[in-house]
Amino acid sequence: MFEELIEKLNSTVRKLRGRGKLNEKNIAESMREIRRVLLEADVNYKVAKKFVADVKTKALGKGVLKSITPGQQVVKIVHDELVKLLGSSPSHLHLKGSPSVIMLSGLQGSGKTTFAGKLGLYLRKNKYNPLLVAADVVRPAAIDQLEKVGEYVSLPVFSKRNKTALKIVDQAINEAKQNGNDVVILDTAGRLHIDEKMMNELKQIKKETDPSEILYIADSMTGQDAVKSAQAFLDYLDFSGIVLTKLDGDAKGGAAMSIRAVTGKPVKFSSIGEKLDDLEVFYPERMASRILGMGDVVTLVEKAEETVDTEKAEKLSRKLRKNSFTLEDFSDQLQQVKKMGPLSQLVNMLPGNAGGIKNMQIDDDALQGVEAIINSMTVEERLKPSIINGSRRKRIARGSGTRIQDVNRLLKQFKMMKKMIKSMGRHKSMNVPGGMPIGF
Repeated sequence: MFEELIEKLNSTVRKLRGRGKLNEKNIAESMREIRRVLLEADVNYKVAKKFVADVKTKALGKGVLKSITPGQQVVKIVHDELVKLLGSSPSHLHLKGSPSVIMLSGLQGSGKTTFAGKLGLYLRKNKYNPLLVAADVVRPAAIDQLEKVGEYVSLPVFSKRNKTALKIVDQAINEAKQNGNDVVILDTAGRLHIDEKMMNELKQIKKETDPSEILYIADSMTGQDAVKSAQAFLDYLDFSGIVLTKLDGDAKGGAAMSIRAVTGKPVKFSSIGEKLDDLEVFYPERMASRILGMGDVVTLVEKAEETVDTEKAEKLSRKLRKNSFTLEDFSDQLQQVKKMGPLSQLVNMLPGNAGGIKNMQIDDDALQGVEAIINSMTVEERLKPSIINGSRRKRIARGSGTRIQDVNRLLKQFKMMKKMIKSMGRHKSMNVPGGMPIGF
C-alpha cells in the first residue's frame, strides 16, 4: 500500500528529522524534494503544489525555525497537512430509512461487485442484515459473479434476469421490506468509460431509491484517470463518499490520495486485499502515519482484537510462564497471525517500517511452509519435538513438500525460542501478562 510513496517520502522526512538547524534555504530544498516525490507517486499536480505550499508556509514560521527540534516540527507539519489532504477525520456510513439504500457506482473493473460482498460482510459484523442486489444488467456474468460472492459470504442476493435495472431495484427494495433486510446494497453497471446512457440509468436509480449513500468505487491502480472519472461521476451523481480498491496492488497510490482533494468527498473505506474480509474503514490520521513510516499501531491492535481467541491467548500465556510451549501452540499462533492478514501489510503498520524492517524480504509464503512442516508431524512430535530423529525428519520433509534443511531450521529456531522464553521467565518484569496474544 503506497509502497513507492512511503519509501521516498520517508527518506526526505528522515533528512528533516536529522537536521539540527533549519533555514529558508534547506526548507525550500526539502519542499522541492517532497513535491517531486508526490508527483512521481502520481499525486495530482495541483494537489501536490497546494500541499507543498501549505507545508512551506507553516514551516517558515518563527516558532518552528527557533524551536529546539525544528526538523521534528516540520515533520509534524507534513503529517498534519497529509491528514488534512486525506480528509482530517474518518467519515462513517450514514444510514437512513428502512431499508437504507447504498448505491455503488464506478467504472467497469473498479471492483464494485467484490466490494458489494465486502461491504455486506462488514455490515453483518456490525449487526445489520444486508441484501445484495445485482443491478448490473450490462456486463456479462455480473449477476453470476455477485451471486457467487453472496454465496461465499452467506448473504442473500436479489437478482432477476431479463429485467431492467430500475425494475430490479424496485423489486429488491420490496423484497428487503418483506424479509427484514435493513440495508440494500445496489451493485450498479459500469462501463469502460463515461457515457451518457450509463449516467442516465444511474440518475434514474438515484431518483427512484433516494439512497442514504452513493459510493464511488475508485481503482487505485488507474492513475490520474481515476481522478478524472471521479470528477465526472461527481458532476452527474454528487456521490457521498469514496472507496479506494486494490490498494494492496498499487505501488504509487498518489492518484488515490488526490481523489479526495479534487472532489471534496470523504474516503470511507479502503480495500486492502483480495479476501472478502480485507476491508478497512478509512482513518486519515492512521493512513498519514503509515505513509510517513510512523506505523499504525491502533489498526494493528484492532486486527488482533478481531482475530485473537482470548481463551487461547490466556492458555498460551500460562504455558509460556511454565515454559511448556509446544509446536501445537505455535501452529495455533500461526493460524491467528494469518487471520490478521498478510505479513507485508502488518509490517507496514509497525513504526519505522520504512527503515530496516522495510528492507527485509517479507515472504508470506514462508508461513505456509512452516505450517506444512508442523502439519506433517504427528501429535506426539508436535508435543515433544525432541523425539524427532533423522528418519522422522525425512518423513516430515517428504510429507510437507519441503527439504530436510527446512525441517532442521524450524526445529532449531523453535528450540532457541524456548530458551529465550525460559530466560525471560526468570525476570518477573518480563513475564507475559495474561491474555497477551503472541505472534511469531
